[in-house]
Amino acid sequence: MGPSKGEKEQESIILISDDEAESTLGNSVLLVDPSQKSALEEEKSEEVVDEECELMVTFCKQANVMPHARYDCTIHPFERTECDTCSPLEKNADICNQCYCYICDKLASECQNWTTPSLCHCNAHNKSKFWKDQRDFALAGVLVTFNLELTEIDADLRHGGSLLIKFIQELSVEYNKYLVGEKVPPAQHECFCLPKLLPGQCSVCRSRNMEVVYKYSGVFALVTSFLNQAERESPKAAAVMFLGAAKEIALHKDPSLSWQNLGHTDALKIAVPCLLQRITTQLQRMLVLCDFPKSLYEKFINFFQSISLPCHCFGFSNSLNVVPWDHVLLTTVLKGQNITGQRTQKGRKVFLWETLPVIEARVEKLVDKKSYKEVVRYLRAVKCNDTKGLRDLRDEIPFYLCKTADFLDAAHSLLFPVNSLACCTACRITPVQFEIYLKMFRTGSVPAGKDMLAPGPWVIVGSPLKDAVLIKQALKLLYSNVSLYRNPKCWSSLIMILGSSSFLEKSGHLHPLSLKEPPLDFQKLCA
Repeated sequence: MGPSKGEKEQESIILISDDEAESTLGNSVLLVDPSQKSALEEEKSEEVVDEECELMVTFCKQANVMPHARYDCTIHPFERTECDTCSPLEKNADICNQCYCYICDKLASECQNWTTPSLCHCNAHNKSKFWKDQRDFALAGVLVTFNLELTEIDADLRHGGSLLIKFIQELSVEYNKYLVGEKVPPAQHECFCLPKLLPGQCSVCRSRNMEVVYKYSGVFALVTSFLNQAERESPKAAAVMFLGAAKEIALHKDPSLSWQNLGHTDALKIAVPCLLQRITTQLQRMLVLCDFPKSLYEKFINFFQSISLPCHCFGFSNSLNVVPWDHVLLTTVLKGQNITGQRTQKGRKVFLWETLPVIEARVEKLVDKKSYKEVVRYLRAVKCNDTKGLRDLRDEIPFYLCKTADFLDAAHSLLFPVNSLACCTACRITPVQFEIYLKMFRTGSVPAGKDMLAPGPWVIVGSPLKDAVLIKQALKLLYSNVSLYRNPKCWSSLIMILGSSSFLEKSGHLHPLSLKEPPLDFQKLCA
């Protein structure tokens, strides 16, 4: 019996190639599910596709139209030009229900600028650089100025870009107010009118001598508020906001023809460098602390270098030339392969020279990772213009050495300066620090936190110093620092610690040594 009529309707059409056995690509079978016929019967035809394989198409159906850009529409023809925005070309304004706007990336029927003169999104296509730039700006907004690819832009960057656009609009209003200035009459002037009134009472003379004062304080307050907001955002959003703000304020110009004696927030040439100092300091820290992708890292630096700085801001030109973590000189210093922080490159010496905010950020990151040996190597090798700030950071080297259980080297580093021209750390330690160092040397324990003065638990990291070495180093410290030598509490701390056990409680309290009762014969002799 043959299949019934219902079974025939449910059958699938199977196309099988004749040279199936010779095929090396596996089974060559295509299953085509039957579809219901429309009211209009599709025309059936036969077409030979491949005579050698004897493959023939016996049925075809028009495909459904999928969403597409207007220039790819198969229903309505499209005319291409480079940058025609005056009016729709030919039939470019015609659309089907699946045509999308290339600029707005939404249905053409929803595009508000589809046929708007001077915009005409209907003429946009992907073969024109002009229309590509328009599309990038529409999708990325102000982030286009950072030379970012659309694939690089995530939610954080978009959020930072939207906040930056809003700030630029508000800044434009405030800056225009600054350019208008404020008319202020001079405090004292001589009256040249016939009545010869007292200074300041003649309205005619006062109007003739009106002085225009340009106060930048309104702009300064707005930028400061925006920078405060940026510090609360995610690193990527904050970087976009800081860089965008730097570019905007660098374009501001002082309209006054002569010097005006104003405060640091009112005078543009004083306020803008102050703002740029804050911006560059934050960006330097972010480039060190935040793990930006390498391409994004480089684009942030290139964006800042592309800013045209005015003459009163030339000092910030190279402020973002921060050495990356994978730089050869820095990595050799951190690994201990270079202890001087200098190397010869193309016949000239190159030094590891960084600004204080960058050094502070590197130390902070290394301490967070508990890489105390790397911190010590870096602080001993790096150089900085701010010698006092670098000296204060180097004063923490003995504590970091104690963290690595190298108590003898820590004791020596207290007495020997890193630079032969500077004084040693022992000259600047306080009585409290002196007691803590002696406690660490005596017990082999260190505070668990990042700061030696912070309260918290103590942990054992290594073997303590021998008593003879401890007494010798303690006396050297006392004789190296006059304030310690003259402080009775320091001497009592030394006696107390030497008379205590080498075992320390977790809270940091010492245990006094307990002595056995002397023999009775000895007690009678001493009585």
